[in-house]
Amino acid sequence: MRRTRITAYVTSLLLATGLALTGSASAQASSTAAATGYVALGDSYSSGVGAGSYISSSGDCKRSTKAHPYLWAAANSPSSFDFTACSGARTSDVLAGQLGPLNSTTGLVSISIGGNDAGFADVMTTCVTSSDSVCISRINNARAFVDSTLPARLDSVYSAIRSKAPAARVVVLGYPRFYKLGQTCLGLSEAKRSAINAASDHLNTAIAKRAANHGFTFGDVRSTFTGHEICSGSSWLHSVSWLNIGESYHPTAAGQSGGYLPVLRNAA
Repeated sequence: MRRTRITAYVTSLLLATGLALTGSASAQASSTAAATGYVALGDSYSSGVGAGSYISSSGDCKRSTKAHPYLWAAANSPSSFDFTACSGARTSDVLAGQLGPLNSTTGLVSISIGGNDAGFADVMTTCVTSSDSVCISRINNARAFVDSTLPARLDSVYSAIRSKAPAARVVVLGYPRFYKLGQTCLGLSEAKRSAINAASDHLNTAIAKRAANHGFTFGDVRSTFTGHEICSGSSWLHSVSWLNIGESYHPTAAGQSGGYLPVLRNAA
């Protein structure tokens, strides 16, 4: 009995020590990132389209003070903060115009990219304006692109980031599922909503695999957005807005602060 108690005590002590060390390592990583530079790359999900409060100097890139990169920088005060994410960006745009601030002193890089390469806007437009069969056919074309072409494009971006910022921790952020299924909801049919969600999962799987192959951390936002999809009654995503079509299917300010920021904070 006594030996069992001693064993239990030692086990508990080791577990507590392990947890403490893990927490310490996480805190140290965030501290290191804050002490160096932070560069936020990517598309509209990183720039903050849909969140409002756009920085006037960012023009059509629509960088928002309510976007998760801006919020992280405000909370952690990195030695430098460069916000180059831009609405509509594809992998080629990141390579051509967003990597300039990266250097050997960059401690943290975040990026969301790939959705526009896969034709996200056209997929959603097709699904809103066409039949179930046409919508699903367009989605299947996008899935085929994700399998055949996107991996090499992601590799090019990720390799360039590592080359220019060799010491940086790189967090690759994914995309949310867009719809809560099984709900009475105006707009798209259940078949379309289900196919769109499955396509988002497919894209996330591809991005996560390429990120892991480069030693980067994948930030999966699907869990934080669960319960806040379109049709949930508490959505953190804009549905179709014909008055401001560009914000359709993008995170609101709450989606940036409640959906994306916690994932970045935990991974940074």
